[in-house]
Amino acid sequence: MNKKLVALAVAGVLAAPLAAQAQTANVTLYGRVNLDMELVRGERSAAAGGGNPSTFRVSSNSSRLGVRGTESLGGGLNAIFQIESNVSADSGNSGTGLGNRETYVGLQGSWGTVKMGNFLAPYDDIHPIFGNVPTLTTSILSTATIWAQGGQSKVNGGFDAWLANSVRYDSPNFGGFTGGIQYSAAEGAAPSLKANAGIISLGGFYNNGPIQIGAAYEQNNQIRGAGLTDKALSVAGGYNFGIVRVAGVWERLDYDTPTGNLERDFFGVGLTGNFGPGQMYAFWGRGYDGKGSAATGQRVGAFAKGDDTGSQQWEISYTYPLSKRTLTYVGFVQIDNDKNANYTFNINPYPVANGAKPSGIVMGAVHFF
Repeated sequence: MNKKLVALAVAGVLAAPLAAQAQTANVTLYGRVNLDMELVRGERSAAAGGGNPSTFRVSSNSSRLGVRGTESLGGGLNAIFQIESNVSADSGNSGTGLGNRETYVGLQGSWGTVKMGNFLAPYDDIHPIFGNVPTLTTSILSTATIWAQGGQSKVNGGFDAWLANSVRYDSPNFGGFTGGIQYSAAEGAAPSLKANAGIISLGGFYNNGPIQIGAAYEQNNQIRGAGLTDKALSVAGGYNFGIVRVAGVWERLDYDTPTGNLERDFFGVGLTGNFGPGQMYAFWGRGYDGKGSAATGQRVGAFAKGDDTGSQQWEISYTYPLSKRTLTYVGFVQIDNDKNANYTFNINPYPVANGAKPSGIVMGAVHFF
């Protein structure tokens, strides 16, 4: 009998720390399914067969499944982690791998947050200030199309992408002011580029009451090729008047090319209004002609140096909540390319020719869990 009591006492002592750890850990399964019906139209590129057909499609818009958690380490210090994966809800084929979205591990305390992994950079934190937040800034309604050359990969001059092999620090909130800095090692670069290749991104933000302001800078070193540096600077601000929120954004992209420097400016304005239980959003943005010392016709991504290399995007949408976790949305978007530009949708791109004017009508629904 005494041996049994001793055994139970020892088991209780050993289990106590484990029970304490379980009480201080918090793990959450989360996700969202976002699908829409799209009717898109625009002059296709020659590689896509040419022509100007109307195409109906069902698209998954950043649908995802993830698990995140925190563990208290004592003294105000927490361990944090997240593993998030893309879900191709339209086709059921999510074969791009586990953890291919925001995935990281890190530490969080009164001094801020530091994490390592694969995630968006501080430069992308500009987008929610002016973007189509009511429809989650996804689908072909995304306003990161001309801004940041969002439809382009890093090797084609884009600035809207998850950065793998990254380390990021975010400051605590000082009366509405926050800041972040991130470095990404270009481990996938060619051996000849690895010594100097990499990406650095930093931003500062103010969010207090009706006011939201941000400025961010990103520099991609030798991602497109040896000796080539891509730079982006963006400033955005918004003010909520109650019935309507007004926001604006300015951006300059600056690329090194074999023939010299290539620059492009962008300016956009967004309006978000409350109409009944839902929200209406309208946006107009203009990417101007490429300029700089580069040779006329020198191209990076969707635009080139010279006249008629700009583009404008305009859209309108309405989002209606069916519950706290389910909403529906409708919208229209059009991109008006000048004759020497070929910008296309950021999410679910549509291959277009120079001078094309791709447009789309969208009806969708999203559920959060």
